[in-house]
Amino acid sequence: MLPIRNAGATLPACLASITRQRGADFELLAVDDGSDDASAELVDALARRDARVRLLQPGRVGLVAALSLGVAEARAPLVARMDADDLMHPDRLRMQRDFLAAHAEIALVASRVALFPRPLVRAGNAEYLRWQNRVLTPEQVAQQIYVESPFAHPSVMLRRSALEAVGGYRDGPFPEDYELWLRMRAAGLAMAKLPRVLLAWREGAGRTSRVDPRYARAAFDQLRARYLAQDPRLRQGRELAYWGAGRSTRLRAKLLIAQGFPPTAWIDLDPRKLGQTIWGVPVRPRAWLLKRPRPFVLVYVTNHGAHDLISGWLGELGYAPGEDYLFVG
Repeated sequence: MLPIRNAGATLPACLASITRQRGADFELLAVDDGSDDASAELVDALARRDARVRLLQPGRVGLVAALSLGVAEARAPLVARMDADDLMHPDRLRMQRDFLAAHAEIALVASRVALFPRPLVRAGNAEYLRWQNRVLTPEQVAQQIYVESPFAHPSVMLRRSALEAVGGYRDGPFPEDYELWLRMRAAGLAMAKLPRVLLAWREGAGRTSRVDPRYARAAFDQLRARYLAQDPRLRQGRELAYWGAGRSTRLRAKLLIAQGFPPTAWIDLDPRKLGQTIWGVPVRPRAWLLKRPRPFVLVYVTNHGAHDLISGWLGELGYAPGEDYLFVG
């Protein structure tokens, strides 16, 4: 499923990477979202030579509507996403299909990805990708899903039945892919990632995630808080501790607090903050977490490099990831 919008410059290489797939029967559904360049003509020319290619032209409908049309038109039980400026490995579709065939309990499988071209890759995106490429198993996805989107959307293959069961893609003031992963997780569906780089993910200033307000930080924060408030792990009757007492943490945590989840304590390592109160709640050292009964911890530290340290500290206190604490972006 390939939505297209004025992608004439990158589309030929993308299409070539798709048609070179090895060992996998597929149908390419290219949905032209009202392009005014040569995108539709490029796909149409390919469709005349390759019966596996179908061009859909609904006009300018927007990304979510284009995706929904592709799902509705799909005739296979598996749906793979692709973007018109990216490149897929020749064995991507075969490997993901075989994985889903061997793991009936998995609803979605993605892959590791690599950013290109290297001169345009920003440090922040490289660090995000380093984190994302480590999130592989269903357990790791469940533990890490509130940090950031654990999958690159164009690397995903999912069962059409699972997608339809949760209501398909939704349009709104949020990133449509991340919202879908959160909704699938809330529905109890298992998701995983192959430990292979099967997608080259193009970096550039014009990426939708850079220019569309649905992908702004505030949209992610509000979306995370909404789904966190529904997570049964926060509804066990345990006290809550929020790790991180800085201003940015407080502002993000406030979205969850407003939905009825106030902390019993803020945890911080800065000795200058210890003993202070934030909105009437004390700032405590990490040793406070040894109290009984054990509180559930939401770690709002966003530095990916600090996550391993915090996991280690919490592990020393007997805290299990996903059961006793979650990282939150």
